[in-house]
Amino acid sequence: MYIVYDIKKGIQYAKLCISKRDGKNILKEFRYLGRVLNKERGIYQSRERGVFTYDLATNSYGNPPVEFVPPERKRKEILILDFGDSFFLHHFTKAKGLSTAIDAIRYGNPDTFYAMIFYYIVCSLANCHALSWWEGNYVRILYPKANLTSQRISDFLARIGDESLQREFFQEYFKLLDNTDVNMDHVLIDSTGLPNSIHFPLTAINNHNGMISNEVRLIYVVHQKTGMPIYFRYCAGNIIDASTLIRCLEELEAQGVNVQFAILDAGYYTGSNIHELFEKKIAFVTRLKQNLVIYKQIVENHLDTLEEKENLVEYNGRYIFLKCVPCELEGHQAYAYIGLDIERKFSESNKTFQRAILKKMNTEQVYDTMQKQGIFILVASNQMKTTEVLPLYYTRQQIEQVFDIGKNYAGMLPVRVHCEDTFRGHLLLTFIATAIIKQIQTDLEKSSITPASVFLDLRNHKCKVYDDKIITHETFKKANDIYKKFKIECPVAIPR
Repeated sequence: MYIVYDIKKGIQYAKLCISKRDGKNILKEFRYLGRVLNKERGIYQSRERGVFTYDLATNSYGNPPVEFVPPERKRKEILILDFGDSFFLHHFTKAKGLSTAIDAIRYGNPDTFYAMIFYYIVCSLANCHALSWWEGNYVRILYPKANLTSQRISDFLARIGDESLQREFFQEYFKLLDNTDVNMDHVLIDSTGLPNSIHFPLTAINNHNGMISNEVRLIYVVHQKTGMPIYFRYCAGNIIDASTLIRCLEELEAQGVNVQFAILDAGYYTGSNIHELFEKKIAFVTRLKQNLVIYKQIVENHLDTLEEKENLVEYNGRYIFLKCVPCELEGHQAYAYIGLDIERKFSESNKTFQRAILKKMNTEQVYDTMQKQGIFILVASNQMKTTEVLPLYYTRQQIEQVFDIGKNYAGMLPVRVHCEDTFRGHLLLTFIATAIIKQIQTDLEKSSITPASVFLDLRNHKCKVYDDKIITHETFKKANDIYKKFKIECPVAIPR
């Protein structure tokens, strides 16, 4: 068995020759390998297999090294490229130190890694379009060795989905956050569904607040004050939120992050979770669901005295009655804050009046329904002033903003992968992209510029490609304002 090479129209091709004896005759069977990309390393390309390796000694096929980039077929070079968006991201990631955490993964082709991060941020199309985007963008000059064919992107996602590589990323990422004002022991924890119709073990039917869907559950840990994403986990779509909390805290602790305070959604409240939080000495604030016994007891005992002058507080332009009540949670001293949202009660009561006429409810039924409207209860491990409770609890809106960034601007949805390995890599890319966009958003506070407008405006800043240099177009006002805001100097020319 040996390999035969021939050349057609200047391109070298290879086929495998297998000799078989038939009596006195020797028959030869040929199997097509494909176009020869690297003869010495045994790398070939065919329609059936894409880019692959073949080892004659073992008669085995494999994947080429990640650093290998197939030679480009000759095509007319694009001489005017989108410039500003990738130029900005390149400088921003280095200035913020994010490149240190990205480089910790030590992927064999870093050009592919950075190009895909930028693609997730600036382009909402499927990964099969990444190569076309790369060809028309300055990212082609920044990361010339990026291999963005569909097959190699799948291999890339599977590789960075490796657990050991992701742990190395988070070790460096945690160091980076420690060097900023992000205090990682004060966190928000919540989950969101990633709708997914592709069949792999994580896809399951979920009923979340009455909404039925096939999905994977994604859990994020976010810094309470800044909203910067700290960590992510995932689980099957039919896993309830409450069962994920302690494991999430354990994973963080195993990687050196000791949470001291957590703000949690109502879905995480269970007796066992509360007991573990007290045992771990983790302070917390969470909301009680209306179907809990303790909720009903607190409402029954304190609703009558809630609407008193000393209980009225103002929050975010709304007036709310809020009363602190000592309580016991799983044998531990805690504090409940029973509240009445006046505006919400008014809105819900109007809806009740409309339903009452249609359903022919009597006045007693209407009255009983109104007594439950606008009521909520928060519980906390430590006592606080009533004026401090709502501003603290509603910092959890930060995590909703992070999920919004991930889903709408960082490529989190739709999920376009077909196995768990590539899914993990996809989630890491979206996490990094989300962290970058969130940092940009933070830097743009008190500014009329938004992250979305940054990339839209900067994409319109072009450059011209010459043999020995890149010459940028003049910066128009919007692009110039963005560069100034981030203290980035746009050069007239960049050597190639």
